[in-house]
Amino acid sequence: MFTGIIQALGKIQSKVTYDKGATLVFSSNDLDFSTVVIGDSIAVNGVCLTAIEINDDGFKADLSQETLDCSIFGGLEQGSSVNLEKALRLNQGIDGHLVSGHVDGIATVLDRFNEGDSTRFKISAPSNLVKYIARKGSVCINGVSLTVNNIDADIFDINIVPHTLVATTLGELAVGSKVNLEVDIIARHLEQLLNKD
Repeated sequence: MFTGIIQALGKIQSKVTYDKGATLVFSSNDLDFSTVVIGDSIAVNGVCLTAIEINDDGFKADLSQETLDCSIFGGLEQGSSVNLEKALRLNQGIDGHLVSGHVDGIATVLDRFNEGDSTRFKISAPSNLVKYIARKGSVCINGVSLTVNNIDADIFDINIVPHTLVATTLGELAVGSKVNLEVDIIARHLEQLLNKD
């Protein structure tokens, strides 16, 4: 589990693609890897990945074809910037919201404009995920915990404050950018419970 509060920015150091998956190496000078052991989970752009190798400034992870298909990792290349968060510990506070690291789909930035000191984004969600997105509810975009300002059909708005814009990769987003979207985990489980016979 994660909180959606980004701890550091990183980069894709290398990407090797196979027939049904890929191996990526991520690096960051700002994340403390001294407490990470092989098998630990690290969220990269909101995707929960398992560390299979660790060094002083990064780690290696295998990605399945499912992960490549359901996230923006299929289109990211060496040198791309990523958001990093180590897994939530039980003695750690939760500043964002509970995030599983299981990305539900890919959304698209439709608009970006300044609104006071903040930046507002209009994002189009896949039609099958719209029912899980509520005004003033939580979503996770590229691993960042955010509040939905408004939703109209399949388009929702989020407001990004200046700190979040520079402390995450959200500042790099432009009209047409693809983003990883994880909807609220509680909404998904409620639907499952209500549909039980």
